[in-house]
Amino acid sequence: MRAVILEDGRPTLVERPEPLPREGEAVIRVVLAGICGTDLEIARGYLDFDGIPGHEFVGVVEQAPEPDWIGKRVVAEINVGCGVCERCASGLARHCPARTVVGIVGRDGAFAERIALPLSNLHEIPAGVSDDAAVFAEPLAAAHEIVDQVSPTGGERVLVLGDGRLGQLCAAVLARAGCRILVGGRHPEKLRRLEHSGIPTASSDDLDEGEFDLVVEATGKPDGLRRALRVVRPRGTIVLKSTYHGEASFELAGVVIDEVSVIGSRCGRFEPALDHLVSDAKVTEGMITARYPLDRVRDAFTRAMQSDALKVLLSP
Repeated sequence: MRAVILEDGRPTLVERPEPLPREGEAVIRVVLAGICGTDLEIARGYLDFDGIPGHEFVGVVEQAPEPDWIGKRVVAEINVGCGVCERCASGLARHCPARTVVGIVGRDGAFAERIALPLSNLHEIPAGVSDDAAVFAEPLAAAHEIVDQVSPTGGERVLVLGDGRLGQLCAAVLARAGCRILVGGRHPEKLRRLEHSGIPTASSDDLDEGEFDLVVEATGKPDGLRRALRVVRPRGTIVLKSTYHGEASFELAGVVIDEVSVIGSRCGRFEPALDHLVSDAKVTEGMITARYPLDRVRDAFTRAMQSDALKVLLSP
């Protein structure tokens, strides 16, 4: 099959053997795959991953140990746990110490014609949800994880720092939870999409200090936490969503003095994300910037790196 690997940080199309499913796994034909910020950081050296990248995808099951799955449209959770440890037994396979992560850690990803994954990772796409919407299921689940972690009661003053694809989804989820949302960004074309969706925006350079109960840091930049600490109120909460290659430097004194809670946040449950896609067809509207076939993967990565891009898709 055709697949993408990274050679010296450059995405390259190669021929790879078809995936061989392990016990309990299905083979899925990839229909769409999205390039996200983590993929771009992997190309820069994040986690030293050297397999097939890509973890946001829509596919159709071609082989499965349970025949009822064959032919179904699916999305997939990206963490594959051992299935026997205490964390897996409690439903936290995403924190299994022996986990692999699709396209990120120890497991080939979706920038290929086919991928093999356990049936337990698959979720059938509800009827009426398009492939173009379903490809956002994984990042939308990550946005819903914030609600699971901080349990907003409604009315909180929330700032989302970062106007990219994840920041926009986080804003939509928190607005849906009743929070008073503001998105701080630096890209007028991205901010316009949010305003068209009814979400207030501001330049991230013009934010009041100590103003917000909750700050979601989704800039993807090493200075994001420092900026978040400047605008969160005393005893407020910062949720970190950014991943990037390299180290971040910031002053910890403000965390202690202002008694700020800092929460790391990564993957989330797919059920609320799929429910969201069913009930709000417009949540991802206008977020697809471009799409490319696999043989133009370098053009796709170049486009995804441009400041006005939200979501760039590959169509194997």
